[in-house]
Amino acid sequence: MGGLPKKKKSRSRRGMRRSHQHIAVPPLSACPQCHELKPTHRVCPSCGTYNGHQILKVRAAKKAE
Repeated sequence: MGGLPKKKKSRSRRGMRRSHQHIAVPPLSACPQCHELKPTHRVCPSCGTYNGHQILKVRAAKKAE
């Protein structure tokens, strides 16, 4: 049989133990071509460029009706 706790851990101690387990927001930067926010070190999803080079062909966005 494994080790079992002798006493109950309080909500405060449980919360302090879990304090680093939050979800971090990914860093975003402005695209130099289209100035939209994009994840860093990734191809821009709106214009398809990376590091000044056209990588993806992006279709034109549909107009909102």
